[in-house]
Amino acid sequence: MGVHDSGPSFVVSGDDNGESSLKDWIAQNPAALGHKVFTNWGPHLPFLFKILSVAKALSIQAHPDKELAKQLHKSHPIAYKDDNHKPEMALALSEFHALCGFISLQELKDMLQNTPEIKEVVNAEDANQLLQVNDEQNDGGLEIKSRLKSIFTRLMSASKEAAAESASNLKNRLQRESQGRELTEKENLVLQLEKQYPGDVGVIAALFLNYVKLKPGQALYIGANEPHAYVAGECIEVMATSDNVVRAGLTPKYRDVGTLCSMLTYKQGRPEILKGFALNRYTTRYLPPFDEFEVDRCLLPGGESAVFPAVEGPSIFVIASGEGAMLTAGSSTRDAVVEGDVVFATADTEISVRAGRTELHLYRAGVNSRFLQIL
Repeated sequence: MGVHDSGPSFVVSGDDNGESSLKDWIAQNPAALGHKVFTNWGPHLPFLFKILSVAKALSIQAHPDKELAKQLHKSHPIAYKDDNHKPEMALALSEFHALCGFISLQELKDMLQNTPEIKEVVNAEDANQLLQVNDEQNDGGLEIKSRLKSIFTRLMSASKEAAAESASNLKNRLQRESQGRELTEKENLVLQLEKQYPGDVGVIAALFLNYVKLKPGQALYIGANEPHAYVAGECIEVMATSDNVVRAGLTPKYRDVGTLCSMLTYKQGRPEILKGFALNRYTTRYLPPFDEFEVDRCLLPGGESAVFPAVEGPSIFVIASGEGAMLTAGSSTRDAVVEGDVVFATADTEISVRAGRTELHLYRAGVNSRFLQIL
């Protein structure tokens, strides 16, 4: 839901049943974005709104920052279709599983000591030196980042044959050990990934990343140059308007291992989980540290109403379940809405919503309110 060329939305006019792309409609009606948004991004919707249902793990990937995005688009325009960055946020609709960011130093040491298969494909000297690093000797994190980058790059750059053999050995060992002990969540995940992507280097790479489980209503945001992979579940996803993805594992698509390994921050530790904050008794807002977007989650009981005040930027509403009616300020007619409907609201437009007989679940994506207030 948005204006990216790879999958643009279309506007259906209620007047003449005409249809045009949302991108073209905005170009013809730039005031719909509001002055602040237009001044900063021009006649473009700055966010892209999605609903994902992940039955099979998505690729291990990262999104470039603005500078790198421009370089990649210029040098490889077919693989990198635009020059924008792509920070993003996933808001869980169901229990949602993801890999995100590198595990802590202690977890990394434990993993290297307990996973002999990794030393089959990485430099044993780097692994051993990393095991000797402690927090006091870590030089502000530079040494561990250097060692981690070296090991991870060597792993991701391994030949298909070496990676496949190591992944198979790992699978076989875990299956044997499961007969005598209960496997950890990460180990069970490895077996799941190996079944979905047999012999893929991403099966082993998953051990380096945090395994995160979101409950419905929790959100995870991902900045530039951070490794991640969505593993299972349903989510609302919102991001800057871009399709720039650098992949290196768990995928049949184009892999750019060198770019991925060189661009990562190698920051360690658990990612921040957003629980949102209440706007009213039915609506929760999720506000990541990115100018382009925010998300509101509204769970409206049957017969109840909620108001989305006018803001100085555009919004997109999606009805996730239920049915009801929406009323635009200044209009005397309520528009019926049902599951699957998507509504574009222009800047400075108040929207009120009333649920039908059953609960109405809807989500709104808009430009980050901090940006609208600060600029």
